[in-house]
Amino acid sequence: MIKPVRTLEVELRGIAEDRSYPILIGQGLLADLGALPELADDAPVVLVTNETIAPLYLSRVRDALGQQRRVTEVVLPDGEDQKQLASVEQVWQRALEDRHERGSIFIALGGGVVGDLTGFAAAGFLRGVRFIQLPTTLLSQVDSSVGGKTGINHPLGKNLIGAFHQPSAVVIDLDTLASLPDREFAAGMAEVVKYGCIYAPDFYSWLMANASELAGRDQTVVAEAIARSCSIKARVVAQDEREGGLRAILNFGHTFGHAIEKEMGYGSWLHGEAVACGMVIAARISARRGWVPDDTVTALTDFLTAFGLPTSPPEAMSVDVFLEAMALDKKVAAGKVRYVLLRALGTAILVDDVTRDEIALAIAG
Repeated sequence: MIKPVRTLEVELRGIAEDRSYPILIGQGLLADLGALPELADDAPVVLVTNETIAPLYLSRVRDALGQQRRVTEVVLPDGEDQKQLASVEQVWQRALEDRHERGSIFIALGGGVVGDLTGFAAAGFLRGVRFIQLPTTLLSQVDSSVGGKTGINHPLGKNLIGAFHQPSAVVIDLDTLASLPDREFAAGMAEVVKYGCIYAPDFYSWLMANASELAGRDQTVVAEAIARSCSIKARVVAQDEREGGLRAILNFGHTFGHAIEKEMGYGSWLHGEAVACGMVIAARISARRGWVPDDTVTALTDFLTAFGLPTSPPEAMSVDVFLEAMALDKKVAAGKVRYVLLRALGTAILVDDVTRDEIALAIAG
C-alpha cells in the first residue's frame, strides 16, 4: 500500500526560510486540500483549470476549499496551444473583475500548461501573489510543478516568455493518474528517466529494473518514481533557483525537444515525447565523444521504446531545421547554443561546442 502522504521540502539556499515550500505526495489529497496550512486563512482563490480536467476534479477541489471561501473559477480550453498570453490575460481579467487583491491565492489544477501559465499569471498579478500547484499529469507532477519556472510559449520558441515564481505548495494526488491516458503517462516517464541520466545513476538502474512495473502502472512503484524524481529536482533547485549553473542540467534533451515541438506545431508532439527523442540525440553525441558507452544509449532507447515514446526525430527535420530552431532557444548564450550532454551516466554538463556534423550523425541514428 502507498503511504497516505509523503512530504518533501524544497529548501532554497540563500533565501529567506519562508520561500521554502512543501511537496505533498499521496492519495485523496485533493479532497483534503482545505487542510493545507497555506490555505488556513480562508484567503480568496483564483482557481484555474481546463475543459478536460474540470469535469473530473473541479468540484472536488471546490468543495475542499470550503463554502465560506470566495473562489473565482477560470476554465480554459485544453491543449499546448493555450499556453499563450491570451490565456494569461483571461486569468487576469477574471481576477480583476472579481476584485482579487494581493492576499488572494492562485491555484493551478491541471497539467504543465495550466501550471505554467497560472504561475506566470500569479507572478504578474499585482506584482506577485501566492500560488499553489495541483498537478494532474505524471509529467507535471515530476517536473513542471516543482521549481518555480513559469511562462508561456511564443511562435518563435517554447517557454521564451516567463518568470521565476515559486509556488507556496505542490500537492500531488496520485489518484489523478487513474484518468491519465497512456500517451500522457508515457510522456511523463521521459522526464522521470531524465533524472537518472543526469544526476542519479542508482535511480537510473532502479528504473531499468522496474520498467515493466512502471509500464503496468504499479501504484507503489509509480509513487516511488514520483517521490524520487521530485526529491532530485528539489535538490537541484535548492542549489540553483534561477538556473545560473547546475539547474541547467535539467534541460537534458530539451534543446532538441523544444526544436521538435516548435517545428511540428505545439501539441503535435507532447512535450515528453519531444524530450524523449531529444535525450536520445544528446546521448548519442555523448557516446560518440567517448563519454558514455554505447550500452547506455541502447538501454535508454529501449526503456523509452517500451513506453511507446519516439526515439527518432521527424523525417521532415533536417540538421539545418534543427539548427535554425535551436538558435532561438532560451539557453543560447553569447550567440552560442548550449547543449546538455552526459559526461558519464549520472553526470551532465553544459557545452557550447557541439558541431553540425555531430548533430547530423546523432539525428540520423
